[in-house]
Amino acid sequence: MSRLQNKVAIVTGAASGIGRASAELFAAEGARVLAVDRPGADLTFEDPHIRTLAQDVAAAEAPQVIVEAALEAFGALDILFNNAGVANSTPAAQMTDEDWDRVISINLRAVFRLSRQAIPHLIQSAHGRIISTASVMALGTDYGLSAYCASKAGVLGLTRTLALELGKHGVTANAVLPGAILTGMTSSSFANPQAAEVWARKSVLRRLGQPIDVARVALFLASEDGGFVTGQAIAADGGLTLRI
Repeated sequence: MSRLQNKVAIVTGAASGIGRASAELFAAEGARVLAVDRPGADLTFEDPHIRTLAQDVAAAEAPQVIVEAALEAFGALDILFNNAGVANSTPAAQMTDEDWDRVISINLRAVFRLSRQAIPHLIQSAHGRIISTASVMALGTDYGLSAYCASKAGVLGLTRTLALELGKHGVTANAVLPGAILTGMTSSSFANPQAAEVWARKSVLRRLGQPIDVARVALFLASEDGGFVTGQAIAADGGLTLRI
């Protein structure tokens, strides 16, 4: 049985990796999906239930443009998956304001602004869901990740507060914490076989994660199966955090 039959979902960062896998999985489970990514990204999908929108999520107009596009295409909104994100590996002492602001604006500020825009419509739904991609680095850290870790820890704080505020309306809010996942953002790092092997061994399952591994967790949270789960941070990391 299709777990998202007749639901409407927005998925950001949908051109590749976790976002693409999630958009395709949601559509396969019956949802009508607005797949969003930056202008110039490859937003080509075969599934006719997926519409696309080229939009920078950090732009001032983005929340209104994205939500209105979903409403115009499908007439409702049930699920928001805030997945778009960027990384920056620069020691704090060398990080510029511009580098810091770019990571925070995409990874955290855009999540807040798009969620705020979507909330009135999610409240009207009998199946309101907010899902946001954080990271295991929201709980840990590594060299050069001050902006990234701060942004992802912020996503957790925002998620918990949204869950608290929206629970009375039946809307859930949860975060997914990917570990070492082979995506477009990490492909250059994992192209080095030695680096890939190191991170695979850090997982107790002894492999790198694939985008579909995270997409399946997002599907659980988006479906009725996850209807009594809210305010949670669920790691999809192959057991990586057991070693932190």
